[in-house]
Amino acid sequence: MKISMNTQELLEGLNTVTRALAARPPKQILEGVLISAADDRVTLICSDGSLSIEYTTAAEIEEEGQAVLPGRLLTDLIRKLPGGSVSINVQNQRQAQIKCQKTRSNLSVMSADEFPEIGYLRSGTKINIPQKKLKEMITHVVFAIATDESRPILTGCLLEVSRTEARMVALDGFRLAMQKAFQPFDLPRDKEMVKAIIPGKVLTELSRILQDDDSFCTMLMDQGRMECRFSNITLSSVLLAGEFIDYRRILPASFKSQAVANRNYVQDAIDRASLMAREGKNNLIRMSYRPGTVKISSNAEMGDVEEEVEADLIGDNVDIAFNARYLIDVIRNITEDQLYLHFNSSVSPCVVTPKEGDAFLYLILPVRVFQ
Repeated sequence: MKISMNTQELLEGLNTVTRALAARPPKQILEGVLISAADDRVTLICSDGSLSIEYTTAAEIEEEGQAVLPGRLLTDLIRKLPGGSVSINVQNQRQAQIKCQKTRSNLSVMSADEFPEIGYLRSGTKINIPQKKLKEMITHVVFAIATDESRPILTGCLLEVSRTEARMVALDGFRLAMQKAFQPFDLPRDKEMVKAIIPGKVLTELSRILQDDDSFCTMLMDQGRMECRFSNITLSSVLLAGEFIDYRRILPASFKSQAVANRNYVQDAIDRASLMAREGKNNLIRMSYRPGTVKISSNAEMGDVEEEVEADLIGDNVDIAFNARYLIDVIRNITEDQLYLHFNSSVSPCVVTPKEGDAFLYLILPVRVFQ
């Protein structure tokens, strides 16, 4: 195999596909990037065994072929090159010579025959969603995906697609995040809804390589796998097996109180209060809602903080406490100017929604400190 291509284009491809590399791969071959050259195109693929990312781009192909080179080392090497055109010449499937201007390097080569075969889908349910919207949805829910492996199903995010909307739901036992996209979806005649549980790591990496525009990402799903195709990239992943928690049963049907306040003012007050909260044993922030105001406070052995922010309250007074990190995570993912919080009691979940509609919903469990 002998190819030449633009250095920056190669680096962009390597930066994209190496996101699929595991930190501690079980096999040496999974440390590599598979480079395939044919028909004036170069294809780069990395895989950790369950997640694979493929990137295709144009190149000058002097000799077609395949080779597996050390993924991260190659990426670091290309990043340090002076720019312009770079050539990769694989000789006898043992060594690759990399040349750029007056720079020359040699890398060991692994056998392409040992690289795992990527099982691309040929059928399944296909949905198209703008990349920008999909990226936005992922960004605003991934923080609520569980990292504790004791409940593996919660380490994924539920994707539900009906004929009129797509929604993503993540929960970790302490908070729930839901985002929706409203548009027509062309589902099979025999299906009113399609569900998939996507691993959290997969969504995180997908959000990092999606483009911030309205071109479509095509998602193809069957019962066990998912593919996302956009631009010149294909991401393929195994889905999580099992039943996701029935999140609809968690959501309160009604509320006794609703509070409205400026999101920026509340966020700034909570950020300041959290400085003291994290010095305490439980990282707690207390919120006391009264007509016209909300007091936000925290205390620790080293001192205390109290903030007061204007707020409108409809319904009963509310005294409630939260883990500071959980509360901050939610508020940082609200993009509206006003913050709408709904309560039933000091020990019942707090729900955050938009002023109008139901494009998003967040639920936070409080900490029991008020009697």
